[in-house]
Formats: sequence, structure tokens, C-alpha cells
Amino acid sequence: MPRPPEPERRRELAQRAIEVLEREGIGLSMTALADALSVKRPTLLYHFPSKAEILEDALLALLTEQAVFVLAEVDRHEHPIDRLFAQLRAVHAFHRGREARLVFLTQAIAATSGGRLSTLVETGGRILEAHRADTVDRLRAGMASGSVAPCDPEALVACMRALTEGLIVQLVTHHGSLEAAHAFVWSHLLAPLRRPERLAAP
Repeated sequence: MPRPPEPERRRELAQRAIEVLEREGIGLSMTALADALSVKRPTLLYHFPSKAEILEDALLALLTEQAVFVLAEVDRHEHPIDRLFAQLRAVHAFHRGREARLVFLTQAIAATSGGRLSTLVETGGRILEAHRADTVDRLRAGMASGSVAPCDPEALVACMRALTEGLIVQLVTHHGSLEAAHAFVWSHLLAPLRRPERLAAP
């Protein structure tokens, strides 16, 4: 009989393997990687037939961890506009200090898996798809109750997603603070949509 799946063992191996590959380089052989992890090569290949699968697993784990962190931060707020701003800040807070890991994973997957990178990112994006739909519904309810100024909720959510992802690139490439950008987004995009108007960021 085939061995049953061991998801916890697989995740633990993937995380340790990524640390080794970051340190030693993506050209490390699977045999050398198994030695560095103190496991037998067949054991490593049972869980991950290729380095590409290790990288993909690690990226999806990172995106899932991001979703859990972000949703917890968003749920601290009730007003739909405050929740949008909390999501923007939470995504960037999550990646602060993880910039090198994010760059390594995306570049290594692009090198080993080719066109699968966009598929993986889309898969990760689907983790938050239900949340995006809920956000649109909350904005519509806010407009109906008068707590949100009239707007196109789907366009607003799309705009915030673009800003969130674009600022991650700035975080990775420039390693600077995003506070000024966050303050600008709040003051010029989100605060005018919040009723009663609130000038200070939540």
C-alpha cells in the first residue's frame, strides 16, 4: 500500500528546505538538499519529487499565513472603510521582514516552474476571494445605511488590491516605510468615503 500523506511533515520539510535553498542556492541537488535536511533522499523525494514542488508549497503556505494574519486584523474593525484600510496595512505589516523570502520564492519559482508562477499567485489570491465579495457587500450595505458615501464598491476593492500589491513591490525594492503612502491613501481615497467623515486614520 502507498504511504499515507503526511501534511505536517511535508510543511515542516518545505520550510526547512527553503531555508537551505536560500542559503545554498537553487542549484543545490536534491541529494545535497536531503543531506542538509538530515533525511534520506527517497524520503525527500516522496514528499517533493522536485525542487519546484518545494518552492510552490512554500509560496502557498506563505500566502495562506498572510490571509490568516490579514483577516484577523481586518476583523478588529466594523466600518467597511476602516476594514479596507486595515487590510492594506496588514498585508504590508505581514511582509515587513519577509521581503527576502518573498523575492526568493517568486524568482526561484519563475526559474523552475516557468508559467506556473502566475497560476500559483492566482491560487493564493483565491484564498481571499470570499473576503473580497464580503467587502463589496459590506460597502453596499454601508451605502444603504449612509455610513459609506456613494461609490462603485467593486472598483474601490479592485483599486485597493492594486495599491496593496503595487506597494509590496516598493517594500521589496526600496525597503522603506510605507506610512506616507498609507496616510495618502487614507486621506485622499478612503476618508472621503467614510461617513461620518473621520480625518484621523483608524
